[in-house]
Amino acid sequence: MGVLERREREKTELREKILEAARELFLSEGYDRVSMRKVAEKIEYSPTAIYLYFADKEELFHELCQEDFARLASIFQERGVSPDPLERIRQIGRLYVEFGMKFPNHYRLMFMTPHPPSGLQESDLQRKGNPELDAYAFLNQTVQEALQAGSFREVLTDPDLISQTLWAAIHGVISLGIAKCEEGWVEFRPTEQRADVMLEGILYGLLREKK
Repeated sequence: MGVLERREREKTELREKILEAARELFLSEGYDRVSMRKVAEKIEYSPTAIYLYFADKEELFHELCQEDFARLASIFQERGVSPDPLERIRQIGRLYVEFGMKFPNHYRLMFMTPHPPSGLQESDLQRKGNPELDAYAFLNQTVQEALQAGSFREVLTDPDLISQTLWAAIHGVISLGIAKCEEGWVEFRPTEQRADVMLEGILYGLLREKK
């Protein structure tokens, strides 16, 4: 390996180290209590080194979320492939649960940690609404296909409302799975089983009755 290649690898490794340290701090202390100096101290580098990679903690937080949302979107693209939109909704739900339980710290930061108030950046605008890069857009597009196929009850015509209802239901399953409230007191069933029951129950209430 040449000198330039080694330096690039070291830069990449340090960048990942910064991101992982920041993720842990944001989760344990909250966004407001984290500083660039704290991130630097955690990885035993000077704050100057951190600023070579990220301008401020807002950019650092944004980068973490960008990477995580992109990873989730790519999973949906690769494995949510059923031509039947209703079956694809089921696939999305299961993949979402799988992602949350496999990457609990990523999920907490994405969906269980208050985000700093900030406007959409240019990279966000490029991703927003693109099903290939935006996990919510992928779900929403699938719901729209199911609507066009006449799958939902006649009173349900808003794809965003349907998408967000499905999202909220599965989010509850994942959140409980991560938190494990009253563990040892409650005999928890496997998260995947709870997710399947939730999905089928929600869909039963949303779908048009078969004649």
